Amino acid sequence: MSEPRVGASRPLPRQLLATDTDAAARRLIGARLVTGRGPDRRIGRIVEVEAYVGQEDLASHARFGRTRRNAAMFGPPGLAYVYLVYGMYHCLNVVTEAEGRPAALLVRAVDPIAGMDEMRAARIRWARGRPGRSGISGSERAGNRIEALPNSQLASGPGLVCAAFSVDSTANGVDLCDACSELRLEEAEEDGQLPLETAARTGIDYAPDPWRSLPWRFFVPGNAAVSSVPPRSRRRVAP
Repeated sequence: MSEPRVGASRPLPRQLLATDTDAAARRLIGARLVTGRGPDRRIGRIVEVEAYVGQEDLASHARFGRTRRNAAMFGPPGLAYVYLVYGMYHCLNVVTEAEGRPAALLVRAVDPIAGMDEMRAARIRWARGRPGRSGISGSERAGNRIEALPNSQLASGPGLVCAAFSVDSTANGVDLCDACSELRLEEAEEDGQLPLETAARTGIDYAPDPWRSLPWRFFVPGNAAVSSVPPRSRRRVAP
């Protein structure tokens, strides 16, 4: 099956991420996440992110101050902050705001545009390498399940974004706004303005309100790669 033609693109301007994280989220939605070069390049449209802003945000990794793990969050805008969850899932965040202010956007879902075969193969390699997947039967089941997935589900979820784009801890601190980076962000010209809604962040039950209820999850409504959002928590964002 042929893949859709990819329009012209350029590195995402760093100044779009240097502003407040709410505005940066609106600019990151629709941007391209890219890895590789030439025919092996994998490209996807970012369609869901979550904001984590400042040490005062009690859902953020920065709430206890700067550590070795979260140091990239305190860096300049455009850096990648990559961490491991449950010993198996890597998560990719894009650092925002001024250097020294710990803020980032977690990339929750990417809609594949090009390189879907490579994304699928990467997902299969990652699934087969997970704990508990040793043995031929377990590996075969994992591979068959991923082979049957629609393209829209290859990078639907923060851990699956990293699996599909082969992102691991070696990408922590990478400059995503540098055109020479293997993993990078690009600004596409052909999309126009995408519709946008917000909702409360997910998976942060440890955080008290108001942090648990803030509408800091940004997504493209109706996009098949976006994870489910409770209807009552959704808010449409004005263009």
